Amino acid sequence: MRDADLAGVVRVAAASFPDHFESLACFAERLALSPDLCFALELEGAVEGYLIAYPWQLGQIPPLNSLLGGLPADRENVYLHDLALAPAARGGGHTRTVVEALARAAHSLGAATLSLVSVNDSQAFWRGMGFRVEQSDALAVKLASYGPDARYMVRPL
Repeated sequence: MRDADLAGVVRVAAASFPDHFESLACFAERLALSPDLCFALELEGAVEGYLIAYPWQLGQIPPLNSLLGGLPADRENVYLHDLALAPAARGGGHTRTVVEALARAAHSLGAATLSLVSVNDSQAFWRGMGFRVEQSDALAVKLASYGPDARYMVRPL
């Protein structure tokens, strides 16, 4: 992903996650902090998908639409913040390709796990990518702002 892709990322994000708005500034900060773990899918000259990830503490969930201010020194977990495809890009196998690219990049940085918050009833999709649900009372409180179907999921690398 490049800075020039960010307007397209915001467009795809707004269409994919209308209940979880995040500003251009948030996406720009995440790209600046962790460029090797952010990917954009360009089709016919337009951004039609993206994946944003960065090192983050296992079991912790960064707040939505908030600047991070920096990343933790601990690189054992990479948080997959967002993955979205525009309707025109769906069904082409792009998600598996980019998730596996992220897994390789995270492993090369020394990460042992990937984590994410599953929303929009996507648990089955993420299970198919090797993630499993992690539950705790502390996580349940943090997940409340993501909606009733939100689940914290982890994938070993």
